[in-house]
Order: sequence, then structure tokens, then C-alpha cells
Amino acid sequence: MKRTLPSLIILAVLLGMAHVADAQRIAFVNTKYILDQMPEYSSAQKELDRMSKQWQEEIDERHLQIKRMRDSYNAEAILLTEEMKRSRQDEIDRREREARDLQKKRFGPNGDLFKKRQELIQPIQDRVYNAVKEVAGTSYVAVFDIGGQSSNLLFASEKYDKSDTVLRKLGIRPGQGGDDDDEKEFGDDPAPEGAPTKDSEQKPNPTDPKSGGQDMKQPR
Repeated sequence: MKRTLPSLIILAVLLGMAHVADAQRIAFVNTKYILDQMPEYSSAQKELDRMSKQWQEEIDERHLQIKRMRDSYNAEAILLTEEMKRSRQDEIDRREREARDLQKKRFGPNGDLFKKRQELIQPIQDRVYNAVKEVAGTSYVAVFDIGGQSSNLLFASEKYDKSDTVLRKLGIRPGQGGDDDDEKEFGDDPAPEGAPTKDSEQKPNPTDPKSGGQDMKQPR
């Protein structure tokens, strides 16, 4: 699997973090590499390419018709009355507006191609994301994706969320649901996985929900 220099830098940083963090295990995946190995992803991409080509040809044909109309008008303009000129120009303008509207409908930000990509690609990306979460389980603190131009966080353990601690540093009292773990100074290393904590000594709880993971929004 070929890796670019930015990917190697990201990997080095992640490995360094894992080395310092002792019990905190950090992993990475390359979703681009994974997707390229999936036959259904390849089929979906081919279908998208086919539809994109078909729609582009439809738009190109409209622009070709408009060019013919404009060339014809320019050649005959000297023989036309002012009323006829206005009528022909209005027709050309109308065709151009229709072509622009069609381009936007097919390839705009929320156009047909975008919707088709969501329909075909999104379910495959969801499968990959769910597989990442299963692989992460309770063994990894975080899983990064190095398949894009920048590293994206795919999964993070809620156990190491210091959001409430940051709020306290800012003088803001967090809402209900905080626990004693958040009272640690920001930046303190968390206890190694499986080590007893103050809460566990007082009230053992083998099914501590904090050992679970917090789903992070998947990158598109």
C-alpha cells in the first residue's frame, strides 16, 4: 500500500502519541485503500461515471443546438425585421437559460449526481465505518483515517472526552452527566486500561458505560 509523505508524517505522529500514551492505543486505517478493494464500490463508481457522461452529453447537445441557432441568426440578421430579430434572440436566450438550469439540476451542489452518489456510495461508506467501530471495540482510544488529504477522526472513546474539564477551565459549569473523572486537571494522563479508579474502588461496576465509544461523524 503506497503512502504519501503527508500520510507518513501523520503515521509518525500517531505512533508517537501511542508510545507516550502507554495504555492508550491509537490505530489508523486507509479508507481509500479499503474502498478500492470493494467490488460494490467499483460498480457504484462505474454507474456514477456512466450517468455523469450521459447527462453531460445531454447538456453538450443543447449547447450545440444553441450555437447553431446563433450562427444561423448572425448569418440571416441583415434580412430580418426588428421584430423577427427580437423573436429569434428571445428564443436563443430562452434556450440558454434552459441549458444553464439543466446543468445546475444535474451537477449542482444538491443536483442529481450528488443525490445519486449519496444513494450508491453512502451505504458502502456506512459499512466501512461500522466495520471500523467493530475493529476498534474497547481496545483503541481513537482510530484515524489517513486515506484522504488530511487525517480524519473516525472513532474516539468517550472515556477520554475532556470537554467538561475545558468548560470548567473556562468558568462554565457543565450540565448534568459529568463524573469525577472530569475533575482531573486538563492534560492529565488517564489511568491505564483496566486499572482501578477511585469510583471503581468505591462501587465496582464491571459494565461501566464509560468503556464504550462515542461515534464520530463520518467524513464524506
